[in-house]
Amino acid sequence: MSKPANSGATDAQTQVVSLRSQHPADLIGLPGDNPLLSWQVSSVAAELEQLGYEVQVSSDPNFAELIAAVEVESSEQHEVLAPAGELRSREVRYYRVRVKTQLGWTSFGPTLRLEAGLLSGEEFLGQAIGDGSGASDPATLLRKVFSTSSRPVSARLYVSAQGLYEVSINGAKVGDEFLSPGWTAYDFRLNVATYDVTNLIAAGDNALGVMVGDGWHRGKFGFMDQYNNYGEKTSVILQLEILHADGSRDLVVSDGSWRASTGEVRFGDIYDGSTIDFNLTQVGWNKPGFNDSAWPPVTVRKLDKAVLQPRNTSPIRVVERFPMKLTPQSDRTLLDARQNISGWVELTVEGKKGQTVVIRHAEVLEAGDKLHTKALRSAKATDHYTLDRDGRHILTPVFTFHGFRFADVVTDAEVISGVGIAISSDTSKRGHFVSSDTRLNRLHENVVWSQRDNFVGVPTDCPQRDERLGWTGDAQAFAYAANTLFDTESFWRSWLTDLALDQDDNGDVGAVIPDLLKRMPRIGDWEVQGRAGWADAATIVPWASYECFGGLEVLRNQLTSMRRWVNALHTRRKGEKFLPTEFQFGDWCDPDAPSAEPWKAKVSADFVANAFFVRSADITAWVESLVGTNDGAKHHQELANELRRDLWAEMGNHAKSTTAGSAIALEFDLVPAAERAETAKNLAAMVRRDNGAISTGFLGTPLILHALSKNGYFPEAYLMLMRREIRSWLYQVDKDATTIWERWDAIREDGSIHSGEMNTANEGQDDPSMISFNHYAYGAVVDWIYRNVAGIAPSFDSPGYRKTIVAPRPAVGFKYAEADIATSYGRLAIHWEINNSGDLVTNLEIPFGVRATLEMPTSENSEISVNGSPCSNGDALSFGTHVVVTTDPKIVRYQ
Repeated sequence: MSKPANSGATDAQTQVVSLRSQHPADLIGLPGDNPLLSWQVSSVAAELEQLGYEVQVSSDPNFAELIAAVEVESSEQHEVLAPAGELRSREVRYYRVRVKTQLGWTSFGPTLRLEAGLLSGEEFLGQAIGDGSGASDPATLLRKVFSTSSRPVSARLYVSAQGLYEVSINGAKVGDEFLSPGWTAYDFRLNVATYDVTNLIAAGDNALGVMVGDGWHRGKFGFMDQYNNYGEKTSVILQLEILHADGSRDLVVSDGSWRASTGEVRFGDIYDGSTIDFNLTQVGWNKPGFNDSAWPPVTVRKLDKAVLQPRNTSPIRVVERFPMKLTPQSDRTLLDARQNISGWVELTVEGKKGQTVVIRHAEVLEAGDKLHTKALRSAKATDHYTLDRDGRHILTPVFTFHGFRFADVVTDAEVISGVGIAISSDTSKRGHFVSSDTRLNRLHENVVWSQRDNFVGVPTDCPQRDERLGWTGDAQAFAYAANTLFDTESFWRSWLTDLALDQDDNGDVGAVIPDLLKRMPRIGDWEVQGRAGWADAATIVPWASYECFGGLEVLRNQLTSMRRWVNALHTRRKGEKFLPTEFQFGDWCDPDAPSAEPWKAKVSADFVANAFFVRSADITAWVESLVGTNDGAKHHQELANELRRDLWAEMGNHAKSTTAGSAIALEFDLVPAAERAETAKNLAAMVRRDNGAISTGFLGTPLILHALSKNGYFPEAYLMLMRREIRSWLYQVDKDATTIWERWDAIREDGSIHSGEMNTANEGQDDPSMISFNHYAYGAVVDWIYRNVAGIAPSFDSPGYRKTIVAPRPAVGFKYAEADIATSYGRLAIHWEINNSGDLVTNLEIPFGVRATLEMPTSENSEISVNGSPCSNGDALSFGTHVVVTTDPKIVRYQ
């Protein structure tokens, strides 16, 4: 230990205003890996830079003695490796930072407290416990009474489960989360949550209660309606560690001394809903003093403790509440949340003992205000309640969630009110956007809600039907938009860990992660491992995280996975130039493909497969150059360049004949420099010919606006963006959508609903239809909106917005637009408007540590000024607020 130093000139005009690690701030019981520190700085002085920093580490929040300290000359503020190394199990450390500028040293900023969890499963001294129930049986209740000599000064509860759990102490729920421990690659990794329960434990007798449900572990899951995907029995493992003021400790673990029973929750299934009979409630079962003598002992179960790992991303929580509109019908009450959400209805009724309440959920209505439930396929999405007394009841389901806007309530009780409870993985909002076009604003919010509704533990395709799987193609298509809208860095880190763990021996990546499909019957002759545009999530998602957040750690973590995936592709060629012709998802849901065969896109699946091979090889080469080896970078770049040349020579003409092929070729740099202008011009002509109608699917749509605008065709990009007829984003808005659809014509112009037919009826599904009104993939357009309508984007050569490109491209009809991004350095914001003189007036807020390069939309007669002084495109602005005036700006005219 050492005493902290205090030396050097001081900078009183600058301060460190925040400090965080790579882990979410709402978690304790973290992994023990060496913390990576990021901080934000604020200053009232102009033109200052960070010249150095000092990091101090202590076991004492007052820093009376230091574990370690380091002083470094550097401008780096993001993912700085903290001194003192990895944490030990249960260790608590405190970190603080000060920085040096041209004026001297600042004072130390806020303190960051990090607490490690149990870093080895062997530190769980108890056993996994459960009862004898099977899938779809009533939820298990587990109970244990323990005594303490005094109220503790500290108490930590470590919990995980095979199944889902809710824990209580003395009748009070522990934590504010749902569906824990979440869904991971259970064979390799099971999340352990740590809770501070100090205030829940009393002197004397206490009771621990755990309710356990089926969840992803053994409940019905996957579109083959399969049970017991990970095991036939549920169990929970926990450890309660209590510290008293006198230094004594108490330990409570899950073991054979616990007792088990059941209660009012008779059924809880993610797809089908919850059944609760309050007449079967065992009042006080989770409190001291309850008579559990009739409860049998628990069953001790085998659990490989090696899979137990501290969780590293925020859990699922309630993110918003929507009061619902009630409309009485002759045989039911119709509820409308006015927003499509993932979650459930919190229903208040006035009723009598024995009355039943049935709530069924759906996303849209058919004629006659009837719920459209066909899209749910086999998912019942229905909650059942039986009342145990006369009076008012507030009803909420357990161990389930639904994708819905509307709900029917059938009951003889009086329906008082309903609230739509929206849940999501609790990632903080990162981006905000608004413009003078209200339809575009609604589109933005639709994408926000599709992300919220589908980022529920894993990035699912949809939240309503019997699917809700972590499709890799959807994830990679949407990754840039996801990173713009929310702080998804730890969310992706967790999911990508499972992607790497679930890779097969060849290095192929599953179509869904966690890879449930390998546990299900094969879908006909479809090979779904290692499919182009899906498995490439192994490279594209971590690279998108790096570009948007600026951290190298995700690349270090995933490089081995990337290498294995690219090598799997290379091996699959068996010495030939190209990948073999085989089933591919291709440009899935191309609107011109046969409706029942969405894989039959216009662009060749062979071209798409090899194009994504090039992209993955390129990305792996870039990552090798950043965090790998020179030999690795050379190998992968040569691999990419050779295939790039061969692919264009063989299939370039075909690619140019389709919008998706052209967009992929331009964005993946497949087109030789001499042919780029012609290829882009041809793409723009096809878009103009179609009057902006979308003609691309899941792989082409995220790329096409970028392919147009980067090559100067902003009019055609805006023509697509602002189209209102069918096959467009704004058509959905005009049809009252509040999330993004899976098919462009999900609701037809006459108001009829697409049947979602699929020619896979003989592949094991009872209902192979595919129609979702909450599918985020096409919402990838939001990334383009931030970069071009608002005009702020991260730079390829200095990611994470450390170098920001300011390039608004106003179009006819827009009076203003504004956006802000919560970067690692602080709030980055832009607001532009066209004033009465026709000038483009842009207000910028640039955080400390960021430089913004101007690329304003100028015409021949334009002049640019910053804060009243002349400047030019290409000039860089430092932190602070700036007013940029562009006279006679170039306005995009797209009609």
